[in-house]
Amino acid sequence: MLRIGIQESIDSELLRDFTREVELVRIADEPAGDVEIDMWIAPINLKIARRQLPHLRRLQVVQSLMAGVDRLQQLLPSGLTLCDAQGVHDAPTAEWALAVILAMQKHLPFYFSLQQQEDWAGRRQAGELSGGSQALPSGLRSPALTDELEVTTVLIVGYGSIGRAIESRLAPFGPRILRVARRAREGVEAVSQLDELLRQADIVVLITPLTAETMHLMDAGRIARMKPGALLVNAARGLLVETDAMVQALNQGKIRAAVDVTDPEPLPPGHPLWKAPNLLITPHIAGASAQFLKRALKLASEQAQRLARGEPLINVVESGY
Repeated sequence: MLRIGIQESIDSELLRDFTREVELVRIADEPAGDVEIDMWIAPINLKIARRQLPHLRRLQVVQSLMAGVDRLQQLLPSGLTLCDAQGVHDAPTAEWALAVILAMQKHLPFYFSLQQQEDWAGRRQAGELSGGSQALPSGLRSPALTDELEVTTVLIVGYGSIGRAIESRLAPFGPRILRVARRAREGVEAVSQLDELLRQADIVVLITPLTAETMHLMDAGRIARMKPGALLVNAARGLLVETDAMVQALNQGKIRAAVDVTDPEPLPPGHPLWKAPNLLITPHIAGASAQFLKRALKLASEQAQRLARGEPLINVVESGY
C-alpha cells in the first residue's frame, strides 16, 4: 500500500474522508528520524516543510495544498513530481478580486476615512478620485462621487481557473473583458499582446503564476502604458509588479491599485507602499477562506487515489506552471 505523508498537526476530522486506498503517515513538524513515503502533502508553512523534507525517504510525488508553488519549488530536489492545487483558491480569490474592484470603483476606502473623521462634506473630494480612467461628461454640475463597473474594460492577465472564476463573477456587472495567457487561444490573447491591451484597460487584474518570465511583468514601462487612473489589481504574487514603479505611479496620481500581495512580503512598517494614495492593501488573505483547507485536502485525497491506481496525476507542474 502506498504511503502518503501529511502534517501531524492537521485535525483528524479533516481527514475523515481521505481515501482508504493508501496509508496516511502523520509527520511531526520536526521529525525525530527518517520517514518513508511515496507522496508528501507538503505543509502550507514553508518553515515546517523545510524541517520535514530532509527526513523523507522514497519520495516520488509532492502535492502542494496551494495553487502557487514557486516558493515550495525552490526547496525541492530535482527528480520529484510536483503537483499544485489549482482550483482550490478559485472561489475566495475571485470574490476578493470582485470585492476590491467594487470597493475601488465606489471609493470605499476614501469614504471609510471620512467616516473615521466624521466628515460628511468631505465627500466632494471624491470628485478628484472619480472617473478613474473614464472621462467625465462635459457640463457635469455635481462631482461624480462613485465610478461604475459596467462601462469599464477589464483585462485579466493569467487566464487559468482563477482568471475564469474572476470573469464569471464580473460578468453580471457588464464590463468588457479582455484575457491574456501564456499562449493564445480562442478568446484569449498571448502575453506578447499585453502592451497593446494595457492601453485599452480601465482595470488590470494580475492572476498569473510567478515564473522567470513573469517576474516584474508589470515594470515601469508597462505601468506607464496603463490608462490614466486605471486600476491595477494583484491577487497573484508581489514580484509580478515592480514595486518602486508602482509606488511612483501611485504618488503621481497616474494609477490606482488594490493588492493582496507585495514585494517585499510581509510588507515592513515604514515601507512607502503603506502610505501611497489610491491604494488598498490586504495582507495576502485572498485565498484563505474557511473552506480552503477542506477543498485542498479533497484534492490531495483524489491525487493519492490516482497514484495508488496508477492513473495520471493532475496539476503536474512543468516549467513553473
